[in-house]
Amino acid sequence: MRLIVTAIVAALALLAGNSAEAGRYCGAGRYGCCPTDSCAPVACYTACRVERETCYRTVNEMVYEPQQYTVNRLVNEIVYEDRKVQCYRTVTETQYQDKEYTVSRPVYETTEREERHMVMRPVWETTMKDCSYTVRRPVVETSERECRHTVMRPVTETVERECRRVVMEPVTETVNQVRCYTVCRPVTTCRTERYTTGNWVTQRVYHPGPTVPRVTWDCGVPRTCMVQCPGYYTCRRVWNPQVCERQVPVTTYVTEVVRQNCPVQVTRYCPREIVEKVPYQVCRMVAEEVVTKVPVKTCRWVCETVNRQVPVKTCRMVAEECVRKIPVTTCRMVCETKVCKVPVCVTRQEPYTVNQRVARCVTREEPVTCTRMVARCVSRQEPYEVCRIVPVQVCPQQTCCLSGDCNGSCPGGNCNVPSDGSPSTFESAKPVPDNGVPADSAPPKPEADNADPAA
Repeated sequence: MRLIVTAIVAALALLAGNSAEAGRYCGAGRYGCCPTDSCAPVACYTACRVERETCYRTVNEMVYEPQQYTVNRLVNEIVYEDRKVQCYRTVTETQYQDKEYTVSRPVYETTEREERHMVMRPVWETTMKDCSYTVRRPVVETSERECRHTVMRPVTETVERECRRVVMEPVTETVNQVRCYTVCRPVTTCRTERYTTGNWVTQRVYHPGPTVPRVTWDCGVPRTCMVQCPGYYTCRRVWNPQVCERQVPVTTYVTEVVRQNCPVQVTRYCPREIVEKVPYQVCRMVAEEVVTKVPVKTCRWVCETVNRQVPVKTCRMVAEECVRKIPVTTCRMVCETKVCKVPVCVTRQEPYTVNQRVARCVTREEPVTCTRMVARCVSRQEPYEVCRIVPVQVCPQQTCCLSGDCNGSCPGGNCNVPSDGSPSTFESAKPVPDNGVPADSAPPKPEADNADPAA
């Protein structure tokens, strides 16, 4: 605040001049003979100056280096040995026995009867009709253009991974097992059978005529439309069925279950874990640009006139008498005695030898090279800057009008002009320190001695 008031007073003194009168300053006195050095300090004072110094400190860093070492690991291998084991298997033999039974055999007798009826036979007459039309035929032209696209090409790499699996080892035991086999026994029953008889019936059927193209003119433009020809009738014979019933003997076989105790060898499996190194392939995709030439087809239409002769068929019906012979079948049952072979199953035990492969685990040591990272401390010098506040002694400069005599001691009779001849102002009268800090600015605050050097 003091500096602001001093600056305002100095500005008013400069505006007044040497010959300012009291009326110009609203009755205030004239300050033309009062120098600005009267407000300047007359004794030496202490100011502060900032000094910077570059220092070095030691910084430790951890560096990791790869180191290889060799260890032994256990590898399990499976060894198979052959072993002979005697087993028993059940052999089933089939024997046949003779058995008599009575069946009824149908005997069919066929006779013929004559039947006369009238039929309508169609008679077709063919004529040719001119049907010319215009078609547009496509003409295809082929050209090639270059097509660039990026494809992903697979690159396969093989790596290994540890695979653990469980193997089931077989263990054989002999137990008694109840076995059942089935014997078939014939049983004769009667069932009702339905058979179909009937007679022929004449029906009249209508057939629509064919659809043919016809050319018509619409506003001077030929157009093709489809026109259907008149239809015709035909007679056909339809069978009228009738259902009748009769009794037919049926022989069926009834199954019977027979139980028998047999020694059976049962094999059960015990789990065992196996560790293997399984190689597998890893596929990664690599981008690759492919340039292909793609054929491009262009189609244009060409008008052509096609001459066509269309055959037109006309049908008329002619009556004819037909004579046909219809077979009539008569059935009668005849009893017969037959002999059949009945199968009987007989089982027996038959020994046989089986070669089994028994797995055995063998352990061996295998050297493996591994890599580990070893830490090492490395020291280096790092620069940093230190700021210090240094006190400086500042003394003011002496002017010519320190005695207060403004009549002739100053050059030109003006106390505002210093002895070197340059005009004196308030800013020029301020003391200037050696470190270049202005006098009206506050000195910087001193920093603590224990400040962080890296700041």
